[in-house]
Amino acid sequence: MTVVDDNYTGHVEPRTAARRNLPGASIVKVSVGPMDNNAYLVTCSQTGETLLIDAANDAEILLELIERYAPKLSLIVTSHQHQDHWLALSEVAKATEVPTAAHQLDADPLPVKPDRILANGDTVEIGELSFDVIHLRGHTPGSVALALDGADPEAGATHLFTGDCLFPGGVGKTWQEGDFEKLLGDVTTRVFDVYGDSTVVYPGHGDDTTLGAERPHLAEWKERGW
Repeated sequence: MTVVDDNYTGHVEPRTAARRNLPGASIVKVSVGPMDNNAYLVTCSQTGETLLIDAANDAEILLELIERYAPKLSLIVTSHQHQDHWLALSEVAKATEVPTAAHQLDADPLPVKPDRILANGDTVEIGELSFDVIHLRGHTPGSVALALDGADPEAGATHLFTGDCLFPGGVGKTWQEGDFEKLLGDVTTRVFDVYGDSTVVYPGHGDDTTLGAERPHLAEWKERGW
């Protein structure tokens, strides 16, 4: 049985999980696969409905956590087309019989045709939770981040799931000329210019961070070019 730590710090060891409990939602973060991908189960506290972000790998672990913590799984969102983020998608989607979603520009490489196409400005409703879809170009053409507001009304913090577009210490990797500028530009205008410093960032690999911790370094990232 997968270990799930209720003392949430934003860090999880490989093939273990941690759960963050907010007034309106619980967030289970699990590290799966050889690249230590993060998968997230975000559950509405009022209805029990759950969103899975990135069925990345280790389908048996994900299905076990779904059974224990998310029996009302409603949707699987794939943050982007890179294989390490969807290796368990076919198995999990088949076992749970829930719809999948992704951006049109990253849909073709996926092993499961998305039931729903996401676009910038869309809203994903899971129970009483509402996630804003943010299209971030550069790491891949159709990467999306999901911003959850209202899960902790007293703190007022946004919870932002960024895939491989934003990490502690910088934006995601880019390969072609001009892609870094696209990614940094989108992350700046669609994330840093919109959301406050208390926003918690849940990346596709590694530890959580906050926009407040990363904001002072935007100029440094631009100068170094990665």
